[in-house]
Amino acid sequence: MRFSRLLRTGAVVAAAGLALAACGGGDTNTGGGNGGTPEKLTIGIKFDQPGLAQKTPSGYEGFDVDVAKYIAKELGVEEANIEFVEAKSAERENLIKRGDVDFIVATYSITDKRKAEVDFAGPYFIAGQDLLVRKDDTAITGPEALNGKKLCSVTGSTSAQRVKEKYAAQTDLQEYGGYSECLSGLENGAVDAVTTDNTILAGLAAANPGKFKVVGKTFSEERYGVGLKKGDTELRGKINAAIEKMISDGSWAKAVEKHLGPAGFPTPSRPRSPRSRNSPEAVRHAVARRSRRATVVPPVRGARRCSTSASLSRTTCSARSG
Repeated sequence: MRFSRLLRTGAVVAAAGLALAACGGGDTNTGGGNGGTPEKLTIGIKFDQPGLAQKTPSGYEGFDVDVAKYIAKELGVEEANIEFVEAKSAERENLIKRGDVDFIVATYSITDKRKAEVDFAGPYFIAGQDLLVRKDDTAITGPEALNGKKLCSVTGSTSAQRVKEKYAAQTDLQEYGGYSECLSGLENGAVDAVTTDNTILAGLAAANPGKFKVVGKTFSEERYGVGLKKGDTELRGKINAAIEKMISDGSWAKAVEKHLGPAGFPTPSRPRSPRSRNSPEAVRHAVARRSRRATVVPPVRGARRCSTSASLSRTTCSARSG
């Protein structure tokens, strides 16, 4: 990845600088050198999700933007050295695999299908799928009410297909390029509802007061993760550490309240620690737990002596005399 290459290049240049200093004495002035060139990051986000990630005349704002900036800071990259690029739903895997971005923070739900192509750090947020309808609509009360209705979702999202497969087989699916197009269709009657995560829908409703409402009946669990290149375990570990720190120091809760609170979205429970089960620390914790569970059953006169092996996960017994 671009950032990983920068790290490796920086390490090589730094080592060369040390060698030159050792040979040339203290008068050598490395001046600007590599130290004067700040590291940069290219991060994929959405551009059209109010409350989460939106491009504005003054820059970018939203919860996902704050998460991306926090991670960058923990990686040693200043905000001024972040380049944000648009990561549309249908393009996210391609952006990562081509190396166009270092990672993506874009309401990117962790799924088994996606994990076959890219890796994820996190989750950093737990959302749920819901429906957005016109403010005066009383007929659509949940996904089961969508038979015969036109349902909009963006290209590359799995939301609308889930509704058709699990709740309303007669739904007429409409795929648009972005959420702004879905909203236009909902407003002019071209579609009857929009479906995606409740976080996204709440932001869209808040940005268009008096026009739309969230039905408020979630029917899935969406675990937002940070997408990155397959096999980059070092970067994934660093991003996981940054997410854990953001949650523990209160920055996560402040960002949720700042960006999603105005839409009436309740502050959700904090996501579970994103630490990988296969990380060295997680393995040490698992071994320690198994060791604590290893017990020797107190002997009883006339009974057998039994012990449990933590490493073999089995119990063996032997006859006890006396």
